[in-house]
Amino acid sequence: MAILVNLDLEMARRRIGLTELADRVGITPANLSVLKNNRAKAIRFTTLDAICRELACQPADLLVHVPDDGAPTGGDQPPS
Repeated sequence: MAILVNLDLEMARRRIGLTELADRVGITPANLSVLKNNRAKAIRFTTLDAICRELACQPADLLVHVPDDGAPTGGDQPPS
């Protein structure tokens, strides 16, 4: 099981760069990069809230659950 972070997709949709988003959210670009590149082990709800506020999105737009079989669940995926 894994949780994938689609932060890069949402940033591209909003045409916002890593440094600008990091400044708006109040975290370092390095920490935002860790999250963006799916290397994070955890995220604070306050950080998730700030990212969603700045990108005008929902947590489900950013986070996708991928079970052991590799098929994504939730998000834009059609029901099985």
